[in-house]
Amino acid sequence: MFRVPHRDDGARATLARPESRMPMFRADQMFRTKQIATVSDDIGKTGLRRSLGAFDMVMLGIGAAVGTGIFVLTGVAAARYAGPGIMLSFVLSSVVCGLVCLAYSELASSIPAAGSAYTYSYVAAGEFVAWLVGWNLILEYSVGACAVAGGWSAYLVGILKSAGIELPKAITAVPHDGGVVNLPAMLIIAFVTVLLVRGIRESAAVNRTLVGLKLGTIFLFLLLAGPRVDVTNWTPFLPFGWAGISAGAAIIFFAYLGVDSLTTAAEETRNPRRDVPIGIIVSLAICTLLYVAVAAVLTGVVPFARLDTAEPVTYALRTLGYNFGSALVGVGAISGLTTVCLVMIYAQTRAFFAMARDGLIPPALCRVHPRYGTPHVATILVGSVVAVMAGFTPIGLVAEMCNIGTLFAFVVVSACVLVLRRTQPDLPRPFRCPAAVVVVPLAIASSLYIMMSLSGATWVRFVVWTAVGIVVYAGYGARHSRLNQPTAVAAVA
Repeated sequence: MFRVPHRDDGARATLARPESRMPMFRADQMFRTKQIATVSDDIGKTGLRRSLGAFDMVMLGIGAAVGTGIFVLTGVAAARYAGPGIMLSFVLSSVVCGLVCLAYSELASSIPAAGSAYTYSYVAAGEFVAWLVGWNLILEYSVGACAVAGGWSAYLVGILKSAGIELPKAITAVPHDGGVVNLPAMLIIAFVTVLLVRGIRESAAVNRTLVGLKLGTIFLFLLLAGPRVDVTNWTPFLPFGWAGISAGAAIIFFAYLGVDSLTTAAEETRNPRRDVPIGIIVSLAICTLLYVAVAAVLTGVVPFARLDTAEPVTYALRTLGYNFGSALVGVGAISGLTTVCLVMIYAQTRAFFAMARDGLIPPALCRVHPRYGTPHVATILVGSVVAVMAGFTPIGLVAEMCNIGTLFAFVVVSACVLVLRRTQPDLPRPFRCPAAVVVVPLAIASSLYIMMSLSGATWVRFVVWTAVGIVVYAGYGARHSRLNQPTAVAAVA
């Protein structure tokens, strides 16, 4: 919490009337930037505990990325958009993400603060742009965790069904799909919320265990299904044409959210200038190899038109007659989706933490628990909202909404690299994006290309969400910003 400096009685009387002391928002203040010195000062006062190393960062990256992309969206994207060409969709997404990763790595090593893309934008482009990025990070992580929870529920129901236990549809499906509430999805969100309140060290330990389990089950799937690949299932390879490749990439881009979520952990990493770039680059390389391998085997053993299910991996194994193997992989899938939920809600709370610290949302959200060293208020709030969304929202809708929020943040962050190269050339950069004048424009152009492949309905929702964010910023954020307070204005002057 931020403390108000001691003032005389007259000043305290003024503080009792918020409307008299709150500066009015002016349009020319929209592009005021946050100074690097202020960011560094904030880092030293957070109360967050530095408990993570490079290995933890790699595991968090795999934990965030290897889950929904493989276990849920691969089948849907293949059946509806790309067919066997989903392999190329993963390659296209990984190339785009690789370019963005280089930009993120430079900024994460230079500005190792919580908030990720929000903080980078605040330093480089100004408060209004940072607000839009932060507002869309809320969209990205909240609806992302919701979609993952829906996939988690589908796998649980499938495993229990294989064991002869069939749960009522009323408590395992959202109203859109004929149920009343998706109770398993709500319960997994509640579990990871409690875990995150307890502490990042404990959460990282659970994440390492679950990541190891899900990697083992992915290799088991490849071992069992690989020899049964029928290459005739890859014909036609591009049933929806090249447009299907980009459309599929736009859907499964959801799988690459681990990049942004890693950078939100900078303030809880022991050596963020080294460990965060390592985590980003290594986890992306591992995940891409796994994605392409699973997509190839999956479409090779089952005709792509039959993969329109929220549990394509276990469905494929059941089709091949591996009921026991299907159950084992299903357990690994549940473990994998649990880690994705955990990292997404973690990243959302750290974005909230950074925005609350800057005064753009109520400062009470950045309160740190005295015992656990976590922003418990923000964590409980985010977990509660996501749990309700997961219980009542269809998975397809939230996945596309998450993708467009992510891609918007990628475009802005990439541009921030070139802005800071020009405005702050002397800023220490332990990791420098190679050939930035080429890589950054390519990252921006490719991210925009994938954004344009999303549906018109998704764009409408994105515009509406952004408009709501602008109203919130004008009504609250701009007036309560730390940079809009008299002391901050005087310091800048």
